[in-house]
Amino acid sequence: MGDLLQPTHLIIIGILLLVLFGAKRLPELGKGLGEGLKGFKDGLKGPQDPPAPPPVQQNTSAPTSSAPIEPK
Repeated sequence: MGDLLQPTHLIIIGILLLVLFGAKRLPELGKGLGEGLKGFKDGLKGPQDPPAPPPVQQNTSAPTSSAPIEPK
């Protein structure tokens, strides 16, 4: 069982992946696998503190109309 990850075995696996999925799909598969592993590790860490809400921006511009508002 210890001889499973020999360099020749890894090369053969790489060639098989290249033949099965093609050169264009391999980067996409690697990216998806990496994102999946990252999400899995983040899930193992447990819930994190929620991010702080963005600061509130106040509107300091002048009103567009200069006519006074009349009560009804």
